[in-house]
Amino acid sequence: MAYLELADSQDVQSASMMLSPSPAASVRLRPKALVFISALTAILCCRALPCLHAQVPELQVVRRWEKPVLTIQSQGARGNKYGFEGGRVLKIEGRYHLFTSEMVGDPHWVKMKLAHWSSPDRLHWTRVSTVAESTGDFTGKDPRAALWSPLPVYDPREGRWNLFYVAYQAAPDTSDRWLTNHEGRIWRAVSTVTGEDGIDGPYRDVETILQRGPDSDSWEGLQGTDSFFPYQVGDRWYAIYGSAHTESLPISSWQVGLAKATLLAGPWTRCTEANPLKIEKRFVENPLVTPLRDGTYVAVYDTDTPNAIGYTWSSDGIHWSEGKQLIVQEGDGVWATEVRTPLGLIPEGRDHFTLFYTANEKISGARTDEYGINSTPGSLGLVEVVLKRNHASK
Repeated sequence: MAYLELADSQDVQSASMMLSPSPAASVRLRPKALVFISALTAILCCRALPCLHAQVPELQVVRRWEKPVLTIQSQGARGNKYGFEGGRVLKIEGRYHLFTSEMVGDPHWVKMKLAHWSSPDRLHWTRVSTVAESTGDFTGKDPRAALWSPLPVYDPREGRWNLFYVAYQAAPDTSDRWLTNHEGRIWRAVSTVTGEDGIDGPYRDVETILQRGPDSDSWEGLQGTDSFFPYQVGDRWYAIYGSAHTESLPISSWQVGLAKATLLAGPWTRCTEANPLKIEKRFVENPLVTPLRDGTYVAVYDTDTPNAIGYTWSSDGIHWSEGKQLIVQEGDGVWATEVRTPLGLIPEGRDHFTLFYTANEKISGARTDEYGINSTPGSLGLVEVVLKRNHASK
């Protein structure tokens, strides 16, 4: 299968500048004019979403694998008690690279390793390395007690791979708060080897680039920042990040928002006026963005629809459509109790993509805990999908 080199999208900075007059220009405007411009900006930003929804291309599954391709029984997975969850898969020079969270021990979702695996054919995997390991501290004091969601992103300016991941504090849950993973902070690490061949690392930590604080939006809660995926739009960087109000049970919703930066290394600024993104009303987590050949964008994410992943589309990388669902398991091919997180769309040519996802395997007699969390082993699933475009989106 051929690797598809994606075209750059158009730069949207000029459009943003037209809607945001300079301070000098603002001084010359009367209050009513300022109110009008503010209202117009809001209308243009918010009203664009229904139009986008009508033009969303559809993802369709063309091939399903009815068994997982990587499990805790696979060679190299010894010592991984609870399996795999989240991360990203990339294809570089014909080889697939999986960066994922390994739930290696107890406490569940706290004692973690971030791992790198590779495969020549999507089916046979070799564990390359442990990228990082959490402390497993369960007192609520250690900011690196649990590590999650390793997402490699190449920086063409630096000529170096960056690795973004989440570090949490962890403590036993209470009757009114979910504390297993809280106060998430986004770390940036970089490969010590330059060039695309540096994907294998090793990686060294550089800094925390996003966390809950005085500049957080009101929809961000005790969970802190639970995901962060950066992508380029023209010569700027944007990122979709997530959070939830886990300080109150039951948790009302998981939402995502937009941040922006001039450089991949930051500093990153929240796009408060656009947040949270109106993708899902209740649950959206871990979106991963793929630029398409025509300059548009598609993102896949974790949804609460059974046996499915979610996806959303954007014409400019900034305004995102309402989400749609893609069923990845059905009929006799349902091997999971819960489909969890898609690991990104991998272009294979002619609008065809490989899609890996993590899901909890079915085990007879297994039960969820009091919060509905399934602790059966997480495994790696695989489907092939095609993007079906309508006339309006071309």
